[in-house]
Amino acid sequence: MHPEVLQEYKLGDMVARYLINRDSMQVGFQLLPENVSQENIVTDNCFMESLIQYKLTGDIYNEAYAGGCSMRNGESVRKLKFSEQTDEFVGEQLQVNTIMMDEDGHRLIHHLVWLKNMPYVRISCTFENQSKRDCCLEMFESFSLGGLSPYMQGDGNGTLWLHRVRSVWSQEGRHEAIPVEDLQLEPAWDPHAVRCERFGQAGSMPVNRFFPFAAIEDRKNHVFWGAQIAHPASWQMEVYRKDNGLALSGGLADRELGHWMKNVEPGKNFTTPEAIVSTAHTDSFDIFTGRLTTAGLVEGFLKAPESEQDLPIVFNEYCTTWGNPSHENICEIVDAIKGKGFKYFVIDCGWYKENGIPWDIGMGDYEVSKELFPGGMEKTVQVIKDAGMVPGIWFEIENVGSASRAYHLTEHLLHKDHAVLTTYFRRFWDMQDTWVDEYLTDKVIGTLKKYGFGYMKIDYNETIGIGCDGAESPGEGLRKNMEASVSFIEKIKEEVPGIVLENCASGGHRLEPKLMSVMSMASFSDAHECEEIPIIAANLHRVIHPAQSQIWAVIRQDDSLKRIAYSISNTFLGRMCISGDVTQLAPEKWNLIEQGISFYGKIKDIIKEGQSYRYGPKIKSARHPEGWQALLRVGKNKQAYVVIHVFGGELPEVIEIELPEGIPDHIRQIYAHQEMEVSIKDRKIYYRPSENKSAVTLWLE
Repeated sequence: MHPEVLQEYKLGDMVARYLINRDSMQVGFQLLPENVSQENIVTDNCFMESLIQYKLTGDIYNEAYAGGCSMRNGESVRKLKFSEQTDEFVGEQLQVNTIMMDEDGHRLIHHLVWLKNMPYVRISCTFENQSKRDCCLEMFESFSLGGLSPYMQGDGNGTLWLHRVRSVWSQEGRHEAIPVEDLQLEPAWDPHAVRCERFGQAGSMPVNRFFPFAAIEDRKNHVFWGAQIAHPASWQMEVYRKDNGLALSGGLADRELGHWMKNVEPGKNFTTPEAIVSTAHTDSFDIFTGRLTTAGLVEGFLKAPESEQDLPIVFNEYCTTWGNPSHENICEIVDAIKGKGFKYFVIDCGWYKENGIPWDIGMGDYEVSKELFPGGMEKTVQVIKDAGMVPGIWFEIENVGSASRAYHLTEHLLHKDHAVLTTYFRRFWDMQDTWVDEYLTDKVIGTLKKYGFGYMKIDYNETIGIGCDGAESPGEGLRKNMEASVSFIEKIKEEVPGIVLENCASGGHRLEPKLMSVMSMASFSDAHECEEIPIIAANLHRVIHPAQSQIWAVIRQDDSLKRIAYSISNTFLGRMCISGDVTQLAPEKWNLIEQGISFYGKIKDIIKEGQSYRYGPKIKSARHPEGWQALLRVGKNKQAYVVIHVFGGELPEVIEIELPEGIPDHIRQIYAHQEMEVSIKDRKIYYRPSENKSAVTLWLE
């Protein structure tokens, strides 16, 4: 029997459609672009996938070689039957709950939340154990979209593509688009065998290997579907197929990928992390991902302290002192930069250093160094405040270094296999331990309050791996520990009202929606002064909002004006953060930097609210880039800007960028190190670069 429509909800330019099979009483879910004719939907293309995907231990696995490949569609799912659906508006927010039951006393709820006028929904699922025995979850995903694409006939050969975003240290955000046939995700001659591309990561650095993101594109019908997982630990995405329809689902990494199992006692429940999900009728990957990153603006940045709302500029002394800050050198830096437009001055790592101990193995005790700050930290903080800046400080709150005294407080550290969980340089606090909470409250929150810090950089420079002891599975131990970490971050915000928090994890290893929602902005990468900075920064527009993406511009004494303009232009791709040899710069170099600061001030509203478009050839090597790249960002009030970088290789004779309809085509101002040959004619930008490794930015209105 073909499924019928159970209920539909119009959500702005999307339609949430719930389907029911009256024979099995199973329920499926589709999210569709509102502006695509519903008459184009193929109703008999494939089996209807359940909107809830979970598995209990002991239940029968899916057939057809699924074991070790996917835990979807097993006995746990097949026993579910529709019970009821409820919906209500709470303020500006629609909440739809779809309730499924089975004969064993398990109640599962699919939650959909839509904030009015937003281009995305948030989906999660709850398992309630109403039976009389303990249950153990070994897979429970946050969302599931089936029947992709509902607009194609047959198996849609050549129609479907998977988009995902890879990430490694200092090369975050590499986009890849793959035909599903290249992943062997086309059905067999008989719709029998399971095909599945399950990917993700296991550990406490959720952006290590991949971003928690995936999208499916129907290139024939010009539609995207995709999601991000809001979770600071192990996660997974699955692209699953058995017949003509493709399914996309994701959430917590399961037992097979993330070593996760969760016991739920009678009368108890468990809810998955949220997935941010959207669809769009477009050919543009940039437009689609902009819908998802809007969640970072609305539910992250716009809830940040008021001081953040005009995207103020950061000075961070790390690339000036390289982990050796002192009262003396901070005074010199402050004297060089005061009055130049900086709002935050961040004292980075090393302020706690003991003689002979490198900063990166000494953190954890957090006593202010008497050698580096002989007059006390309060004296240095006052210098920063007297210069009109908000003082900031660095902490790595969840880890301890091998040379610290805290490293030996083993009863309060995480264990794995009954031994202290140790990497070569670090161990990890047990964030659920009451003693640890009190210790960090004293050392971290106490320091913030004592000295009046208004900004805190929260770093995180190692991963726990698959998990730890203290729960029914290593993966659950990890999940609970990271949940406690988020709770402590929330405690900081409660105890120090108005504090600005920076999310850093060896640069960009924790750029996922949950942590981005509880902090103001993030360090985009540890690529401090590399040629590939603009490549990474532009890539990240697709996975985090640029208003939350803090980008380094490290200025060296011997930098040419061309190099300085290149570095400053990088920061126009997000939030400006400057560091480097600022006490030793010639006047003409400072003049170029200050021109860039002024230019940033004119485009920051476009950074805050806009749509990004990337132009240029695919950059094959991030370390040795060749070719060129342009990032156009279009804001409100008929304003836009475009940042153009030229890398190595053969110098292009002319770069042409065709402007989308409605984009302003008058150049109001140019930022570059010298006069550039650039113009706009017939809605095209024409730029004739004169040299490689250079940049130019145009403000359009």
